[in-house]
Amino acid sequence: MELRSVEELMDLLYACRGATVAPAGRGRPADVHDHALRTAALLRRRHPADKELQVAGLVQGIGRLLGPGPGAGPGDRAADAVRPLLGARVARLVRAGAGGGADEDAAALRRAAEEALTDEGDAGVLEDWRTLLALVADRASRLRAAD
Repeated sequence: MELRSVEELMDLLYACRGATVAPAGRGRPADVHDHALRTAALLRRRHPADKELQVAGLVQGIGRLLGPGPGAGPGDRAADAVRPLLGARVARLVRAGAGGGADEDAAALRRAAEEALTDEGDAGVLEDWRTLLALVADRASRLRAAD
């Protein structure tokens, strides 16, 4: 599945409510929707200028809803789905964050995602992210057009 609009992505993110992600070795399962909001909020606080990193934190969990693919894990499915809409860097971050990529941004994404499993802070609501998603999608579209 390839996401082509912010509306499609928002619908998928809303659909994450009720799906769960289990922490590795500790804690109770977390709602994917809430986990996405907490991860993105942590990244916004720690990396306020890096909008693509924040968005990667928001969308990294959608692969669980996209169903199995041939040899692809949830991180790969999420990356492939968001690449056409959000661009190559967001897709790379989602894939690297899930797969243990060694670069600094992927490590920041993984740390925030891990912390978000136990963080109880207020992460806001999904609608708060619509404008940023549209901004990142617009930038990705302009970059593709320039190629």
